[in-house]
Amino acid sequence: MRLASFTDYGLRMLMRLAGSPGQALSTAALAEEFGLSRHHLAKIMQRLVQGGIVTTRRGGGGGAMLARAPDQIRLGGVVRLLEEGHALVECFVPAGGNCAITGQCRLKGRLRAAEAAFLAELDRTTLADVAVGAPPCRSPEPAEV
Repeated sequence: MRLASFTDYGLRMLMRLAGSPGQALSTAALAEEFGLSRHHLAKIMQRLVQGGIVTTRRGGGGGAMLARAPDQIRLGGVVRLLEEGHALVECFVPAGGNCAITGQCRLKGRLRAAEAAFLAELDRTTLADVAVGAPPCRSPEPAEV
């Protein structure tokens, strides 16, 4: 299974937020940390806010924070939210996609089962299980004597 980069970065941001409880992290700081454009990160953040997973506030001391405790956020729900509109394969698209073997395909059911198993595993995992703190600070190189 492959997640869209949108989902990958969304999960990374949530892991960082969970690792910094009570601290609002700015989108600028997160964008720099992940090497993403601030605009792309803002789109991901907007989806997480719409899904009730993150809250944001503007101004000094503002930024993003989790809307609920990390142990109350299941990764399966996050992936479903962020992958919305991204079908695993074309025949999973609501309109059925453009597949020449629809009606004869014996793969679709197996792919659905694999996708369900993948999400079920993520449903057993909370954000608290995978939270990470701030990246380690780089120490300056020791001076030569």
